[in-house]
Amino acid sequence: MPAVESILRLEGIEKRYDLGGEAEVRALRGVDLIVNPGSYVAIMGPSGSGKSTLLNLLGCLDRPTSGRYFLGGLDVSGMPDDALSEARGERIGFIFQSYNLIAQLTVMENIQVPLLYQGKDVRLHHDRCLQLAQAVGLENRLHHRPSQLSGGQQQRVAIARSLVNDPLLILADEPTGNLDSRTGLEVLELIDKLNAGGKTIVLVTHDERIATRAHRVIHMRDGLIEREVVNRAEPSAPPPQAEGQPSPSA
Repeated sequence: MPAVESILRLEGIEKRYDLGGEAEVRALRGVDLIVNPGSYVAIMGPSGSGKSTLLNLLGCLDRPTSGRYFLGGLDVSGMPDDALSEARGERIGFIFQSYNLIAQLTVMENIQVPLLYQGKDVRLHHDRCLQLAQAVGLENRLHHRPSQLSGGQQQRVAIARSLVNDPLLILADEPTGNLDSRTGLEVLELIDKLNAGGKTIVLVTHDERIATRAHRVIHMRDGLIEREVVNRAEPSAPPPQAEGQPSPSA
């Protein structure tokens, strides 16, 4: 994909839920946010702060009630379902707390799933999938199924899967929430490596220690960005990759 000025830009994003009658919940109340290429941003906030709603909107899993969302320069705010699904598959990689692997598929097949959703011939991308499996240390587990893997190994599969379409943005939702401390640290170090290789990361966490790994931390409350904390300077935008090349971390 061509280089863009910002990976995502939110302008006055609101999300309201109609509870019937005159009852209404304002989950997001005018959120503005810019995330540039190569940034690592953590989102924190108490229950009901709007962080989960925000993550769903960033992942194109939901739409704002009002405001505009630009993803890689593309306004996805009012896209029809098919176009939004295509943008999500091409531009966003997801890492979930519960891994969301398909139990009947092998490690290699789970990594290939986003390619299938995009209608791509997985045979043409075999080498890339193998490189990603090697990058997350699972080259000896290619034919294992999720039930044969530890939690940390399953999350590594999920990380490789998130990279297979070379997305603009990686969204990580409590990626270590189901892992013990040591395994969680290994996964966080892998995410750090992805970011160091040029990938843009937005991570939701409730753990301050995890948030300190990000360049900046967005604190939410009552549907608004309450404050931002800068941990360290964000990098300059990485140079665009050659077409067809694996991500820098692969």
